[in-house]
Amino acid sequence: MNTLFMILRSLRLRSVRAHADTTLALTPGINLLYGPNGAGKTNILEAVHYLCLSKSFLTGVDRYVLRRGEKYFEIEGEFTGTLRREVTIRIAFAVREGKRVFVNGAPLERLADIVGLVPVVIFAPCDQSLTLGGPEGRRKFLNNMLSQARPAHLEDLINYRRALRQRNGYLADNRGRQIDNGMIAPLNAILARIGGRIIALRAAFLEKFSQELKRAWNRLSEAIEEPVIVYQGSIPETSYASPAVAEEALKEALERVTERDREQGRSTVGPHRDELVFKLDGREVRRFASTGQHRSFAIALKLAQYYYLDSRMEEKPLLLLDDVFDSLDPKRTDVILDWLKDDATGQSLLTAADAERLRMHVMQWGIPNQCIHVHCGEVSLSPPEV
Repeated sequence: MNTLFMILRSLRLRSVRAHADTTLALTPGINLLYGPNGAGKTNILEAVHYLCLSKSFLTGVDRYVLRRGEKYFEIEGEFTGTLRREVTIRIAFAVREGKRVFVNGAPLERLADIVGLVPVVIFAPCDQSLTLGGPEGRRKFLNNMLSQARPAHLEDLINYRRALRQRNGYLADNRGRQIDNGMIAPLNAILARIGGRIIALRAAFLEKFSQELKRAWNRLSEAIEEPVIVYQGSIPETSYASPAVAEEALKEALERVTERDREQGRSTVGPHRDELVFKLDGREVRRFASTGQHRSFAIALKLAQYYYLDSRMEEKPLLLLDDVFDSLDPKRTDVILDWLKDDATGQSLLTAADAERLRMHVMQWGIPNQCIHVHCGEVSLSPPEV
């Protein structure tokens, strides 16, 4: 288990949703944010997520994060790490200028360069969509995990999306017309080359990640069930063996569906269309699992994500838990609390409407902790306790 840390020492939010101007000092252990619904607790976790990944976990539209009536927001965090002594990250967004990211005062040329600097895992009520929702959410979960651990994969995702937009644009512009092979062939080749790498990496990763998922599931459930993730790609499973084999298979698939894609005006095969199928003992979770199994599987996925990043990254992930305990039964709550005590010894931020039960547990563990009361976008701190 990773014993190196990157600790968020201070956090400032300006014009972020409920917060006009909020500054927080955080403890290296457990930071428990409590207060009524709508007070601004989740906004604080959202701000931390911005610092780690340059985006919200609630919305893909930056302007939705603006405080009502404002045209600019700013988030700043000061980190102290085991390997890197001090890092200050600032996110600034303005309606006209867009979003900018600064590290130690210097602007980043690309927003993506911040990903992986501070690894993060978020548990949130929307996690239920991983098992109940459509394939896009599952692909995002996979992309998030791999991008934090492998910068080259994030680069591939960015380049693939750019090439996909170009191919889709060409197809849309030529609906009802004859396709020019001299135009479509180079686009197919680019998509196949990058997409082949993405598919091969995903397939190889999921084989290893399945072991972390089994470990997490066994901690959550007393039932003797085997969780499995099946990667359903646009190409035959036998083509997952290597990037080169996947590239050739994807190129053939793109050529085969070119006419159909022209009619629809979009690309219908590739990693952007692939699916992750979750199973328990061979039965698809989305179709056959009970409500309790859905909840447990979603939590197990996030536990496994933490295990994976903890083993892959130089420093232990920052852990965010948003109103997780308010929706769990006592048994699952105890499992998560035990995990926090035993495994997740890095820094964490938790939100809850009622902090009393959680605080009673935390104070018994001998881990640095503090309670932060949030009300109407304002905070008041309790001193850390050991």
